Amino acid sequence: MATIRKRGDRWQVQVRRQGFPPQSRSFVSHRDAAIWARQTERLIDQGDLPPDMSQLKKLTLGDLVERYRREVTPRKRGSQDESIVLGKFLLHPLCAKPLTAITTADFALYRDERLEQVTPATVRRQLNPVRHLYEVARREWRLPLTNPLSDLRLENADNRRERRLREGEEALLLDAADKSRNHLMRPIIELALETALRRSELLRIEGRHIDLQRRLLTIPEAKNGYARTIPLTA
Repeated sequence: MATIRKRGDRWQVQVRRQGFPPQSRSFVSHRDAAIWARQTERLIDQGDLPPDMSQLKKLTLGDLVERYRREVTPRKRGSQDESIVLGKFLLHPLCAKPLTAITTADFALYRDERLEQVTPATVRRQLNPVRHLYEVARREWRLPLTNPLSDLRLENADNRRERRLREGEEALLLDAADKSRNHLMRPIIELALETALRRSELLRIEGRHIDLQRRLLTIPEAKNGYARTIPLTA
């Protein structure tokens, strides 16, 4: 927003936009001041003025992660898991660095460090919310950032598993469930074996989702965002 004030015999103009340094000049006539203000606002809107990098020097990556975890993560279906992932990421020294000092090379080092402990699929899952964080900060929070993760190479490993229970393993599994302090463990495992539902789907089942007469279970929102119906055995 432009502010025009009369100071002595001259008109002083100041244009402010979030993410850009204040622009100011003085003019003899009010008309010239107004024209300059409109031109400057247009340059800012078009991105032709350099952004104010001073605010990035005051922010660390951890500041952004905490804000994203507080404002964006709760709106997601997998919010609990993502909050845990981001909480662990906050403990890493990378989160203490100012935003102006972080490059793709920093995330490459983090990637290689994690690959010594976990699978490529896990590293990708951990860095995906951080990649999205930068986009949210740039587009919605209007921070003058580039996304260092856009150029980071992440292996797209096929992590699918086709392991089935071998003879005798189901009995051992259910026997261990009977010894669990959680009395729901056995029915959850039995339902998982009968339906192949994901853990998150199992834990969201409500009575209204079950039609015992037709032996159908409705999942209102599956992983792909759509509902699906599961036939139940007798």
